[in-house]
Amino acid sequence: MSAPWIVLAAIVALAVAYVLLPVVGAVFVRFRAPRELACPETGKSVRVGAAAGWAAFTAAFRHPVLRVKNCSLWPGRSRCEQGCLESYEKAKPAA
Repeated sequence: MSAPWIVLAAIVALAVAYVLLPVVGAVFVRFRAPRELACPETGKSVRVGAAAGWAAFTAAFRHPVLRVKNCSLWPGRSRCEQGCLESYEKAKPAA
């Protein structure tokens, strides 16, 4: 009697493996490299890294949510509003 539940669990596991994991993996790869951006508060060119793991996790449920992981202006300006994330997706990864 438990065979239908096993089959259903296998179908769900395959759906996660073939649909969800590629989406999460692609987002992780896209956001793992730091980028050169202009800081909206200071106007300086800065190197900003996003939290790729968090972006990948949130991409499983909706559009990726970005958080600054590190910035070349930190620790002095670590309490900034992180307005640079608006242009983060459009910027090319830093070399």
